[in-house]
Amino acid sequence: MHLLKIEENQYKGQADPYIIKSGGRYYIYVTGHEGVYAYHSDNLFEGWEYFGMVMTMKHHKAFWAPSVIELDGKFYMYNSIEIYNDMPDKGGHRGAMHVSVSDSPLGPFTDTKQILHPFSIDSHIVKNEAGLFLFYSSNRFDGDRIGTCIYVDRMLDPFTPEGKPVLVVEPTLDEDIYQKNRYKPGQHWHTIEGAFYFKEGEWQYLMYSGNCFEQPTYYIGYARAKTDETDLTKVKFEKYPDDNTYHPVLKANEFEEGTGHHSMIKEDGQWYAIYHARDYKNEDGTSAFDARNARICKLHVEDGIITAERHKDHI
Repeated sequence: MHLLKIEENQYKGQADPYIIKSGGRYYIYVTGHEGVYAYHSDNLFEGWEYFGMVMTMKHHKAFWAPSVIELDGKFYMYNSIEIYNDMPDKGGHRGAMHVSVSDSPLGPFTDTKQILHPFSIDSHIVKNEAGLFLFYSSNRFDGDRIGTCIYVDRMLDPFTPEGKPVLVVEPTLDEDIYQKNRYKPGQHWHTIEGAFYFKEGEWQYLMYSGNCFEQPTYYIGYARAKTDETDLTKVKFEKYPDDNTYHPVLKANEFEEGTGHHSMIKEDGQWYAIYHARDYKNEDGTSAFDARNARICKLHVEDGIITAERHKDHI
């Protein structure tokens, strides 16, 4: 189901939607080239209004994949920004994780600070009884399956990673291949990104997106751990059902493609995924929005298993 509907002449793109609820109201933040944009509503399923840009920096671009957390009455936004005052990674990538702060969920988010070096993208900031933790993706250039992997690090405070990142999910499938022969013949680049952590019952889950939204095998999968460990740098997540089986929770179907990079919210005991996708073109080859926009579906979570309930026109 489409969640955020606005006029085409106002369209800014709705990639990487991240949802929070604060003060009884819902907020969604999305990737933007010039900054991070936000939408808000007092109803999860309808009435969403486009607010506008809530975070930017002069002379910067590519404000990717925000996540936001409310701590002690302030709102902290974590997102990747393309920078030129730091060395790029081995592949030339310049996206680096930053954090900004605001007194309001609608910003402006300011006092922006770089907290990780390139390449660091796709944050999920999590607070639990053991403290504050940051999941993010970074590039690995060694091994049989080089590419983008998910790491987690403890945060000493909202602006300071401990600097001891732990690898938690890595590519293991051909369906994770983003680009073949990317840097040299026979060496394929893989991508695992878009981390989202949550806990339900005895299980802890780390969901992720694999591959690229332009590829037919782009998907949302998950790793899991049945443990009461609260230090998230010590949790040993295992891909479901195993490292060698392509088993998406979400992938392209008969009415939408490019399904991935989601966040989640729990309402009245029911989990919902807010993800990006795009409609297939009409029979005449036209499309009102040939770009990613935000959708919503139910996720059923029980005894370590996650399944999605998707419908074209309703939840």
